[in-house]
Amino acid sequence: MPKIHFIDVTNRDTVQASRINLSKLQKTMVNYYLGQMGIYQSEFAFPFVKSEQNYARANLSLRELGAFGNLILEGWCRASPSDVAEAVSIGVKDVNVSMSTSDQMITHKFGGRLDRAAVIKEMTSAVTYAREQGMSTVGVNAEDASRTDLGYLVAFAQAARDAGADRLRYCDTLGYETPATIYRRVRTVAEQVGIPLELHCHNDLGMAVANSVSGARAAIDAGVDAYINTSVNGLGERAGQADLLSCILAIKFAREMDDYQIGDPLNLRVSAKLANYVSYAFGVPIPINQPGVGENAFAHEAGIHADGTLKDRRNYELYDFELLGLDLEAPPPRGRVITTGEFGGLAGFEHVYERLGITFGSKKEASQILDLVRYATAHNQLNLTDDELRFIAKYPDQVRQILTITP
Repeated sequence: MPKIHFIDVTNRDTVQASRINLSKLQKTMVNYYLGQMGIYQSEFAFPFVKSEQNYARANLSLRELGAFGNLILEGWCRASPSDVAEAVSIGVKDVNVSMSTSDQMITHKFGGRLDRAAVIKEMTSAVTYAREQGMSTVGVNAEDASRTDLGYLVAFAQAARDAGADRLRYCDTLGYETPATIYRRVRTVAEQVGIPLELHCHNDLGMAVANSVSGARAAIDAGVDAYINTSVNGLGERAGQADLLSCILAIKFAREMDDYQIGDPLNLRVSAKLANYVSYAFGVPIPINQPGVGENAFAHEAGIHADGTLKDRRNYELYDFELLGLDLEAPPPRGRVITTGEFGGLAGFEHVYERLGITFGSKKEASQILDLVRYATAHNQLNLTDDELRFIAKYPDQVRQILTITP
């Protein structure tokens, strides 16, 4: 039976949103946690953007070293052979190529330069080139698919499949769909073309998670695999995107979802750590009512609720907080605290690493890692987390490359 997989786009789509950003080391840590969690794929970079290329090379090297588990690192490109060529040049093996498909965007974004036929021609030239270059997987993004004429969308998907695309990304770019409409449209495309479908839903009307799950159901019901695009904590352009954990919880615990299976073994105990790290890195608090990881997600005060929960947690909780690793998230230490960072010295640095159970073979080795810690703190403009400190000590060569951007 077809399965549902998750492609997280925090490192590509979310970081291009207004007013929020991640450093290259922070993006790397997001990949690290996604890999620990068992997520299928990270849309990790714009490989044709020069400032991304050292980070991308280092992350591809880290994947080869096993730092990210089985996580696939996929680059986002415009539907242009030149973009794909840049991805090839730095070793990217998985790409999604993107092209707008709605008449609104063909007319008012391309400004008459392209028509429907030309859109398909440009898309297929990029897919064909990617295949010729030996890409492992090639996805095609139909930007604004939700406002695209359905007959034309089917033709676009058929051309993508015939050119060698592995999947079609159905982009609800403006959050225009409802669960009912996206189900009908996705099922039509899947049945008529027989191509696996990605669901890329934005939250402008507050339905990104519901639309993503409904679209995935449609693909499965049509007999093809579904891939849900998500972001951590639902952050993203404008009102955000489909939240990773909310989509997972909906598939695992919502009514009539028993027949829809996630295709990868997930370790949900990483969920709280990932959510808290992304909140810290972006400087964006997790909403108190965020599903699963918000402060009130398992909080009860009303007498009836508290009494019922104490008798049996299933009275008011669909799933256990331990499942998400919330029991592993300790408060920050109080009292004397020694930290290390941009202006730290060797004694404090060694004390911090000894607390983490890490010692160095020589003062020279310790000094080299200290230099990386200093630069990484300046790079992030935040105090480093324990996991970041561990990561730097374990993968110093790759971290050095991540911290380097040459104009």
